[in-house]
Amino acid sequence: MDREPLYRVDLNLLLAFDALMAERSVTKAAARVSVGQPAMSASLSRLRRFFDDPLLIREGGSLVPTTRALELIEPIREALDLVESTVRSSRSFDPRTDHRTFTLMASDYVLLILLGPLLAELEVEAPNLRFTVRPIAADFVEQISRSQLDLLIYPDELVPDGLQANSERLFTDRLVCAVDRNHPEVGDSITEEQFRTLPYVSFAGTSLRTVSEVRLRHLAIDRPIDIGTQSFVIQPFMLRGSRLMALMHERLGRYFAEQAGIRLLDPPFAIDTMTEAMYWSPRADTDPAHQWLRERLARAAAALSD
Repeated sequence: MDREPLYRVDLNLLLAFDALMAERSVTKAAARVSVGQPAMSASLSRLRRFFDDPLLIREGGSLVPTTRALELIEPIREALDLVESTVRSSRSFDPRTDHRTFTLMASDYVLLILLGPLLAELEVEAPNLRFTVRPIAADFVEQISRSQLDLLIYPDELVPDGLQANSERLFTDRLVCAVDRNHPEVGDSITEEQFRTLPYVSFAGTSLRTVSEVRLRHLAIDRPIDIGTQSFVIQPFMLRGSRLMALMHERLGRYFAEQAGIRLLDPPFAIDTMTEAMYWSPRADTDPAHQWLRERLARAAAALSD
């Protein structure tokens, strides 16, 4: 096999290509890989000569990838991931001394119930590790496929079938009704009529479906949202002194019941439990640091049921 073309390209040039395609900006790409803007401009010029294509062209105020660049994104990303996973899998990992930054994506509910306590423990166990936790975004499939995420934590039934990722279930939770502790109409239980007619507050922070939405649709219950919140965690605090009702995660409701002055009640019909799971790129499967983090997450999730 003739490998002569490979001698004219180095790994840093491929890293520059990946950054340029992700950021669509020379300045942002330079910051992404910690080089100066002139160096990134030079890399773009070399890439254009190597591939005999402009790769990025200006349209209006933006840089847009050419057809050739779009064809190259996935194979170059896969090649970089293979190199990275090969290098990392050959190394040992010591959480007490090693440096690493992990990027996770999870709801604020998962951050409060699971990740918050765990990350506090890891400050002592692994003082040099850094964590970025992003809110759930509609493009999570693309972010995992491009290895822009180390872990996604998300309800398993909401993950699309086409997601190319490994997974492990973490913990289950119930959906329960919540109302003000002194709700003027709701007694020791909530009726189906009350569930259907009381003003309803629910999470509406993204275009993605929620488990409560899926459950109600399955039960053929049309429950319009009167107040949509950008956060699961804020829902309990919307109920005090009002006629509002919420359908929320039981663990979240119990966490804030006293502070928010709310009562939790069983729904007037059977609602299946939900399961939060973690997802990661198969390319990270043998990375010792990634394996360690997954094991710590699994242990923390198991402790929720103890």
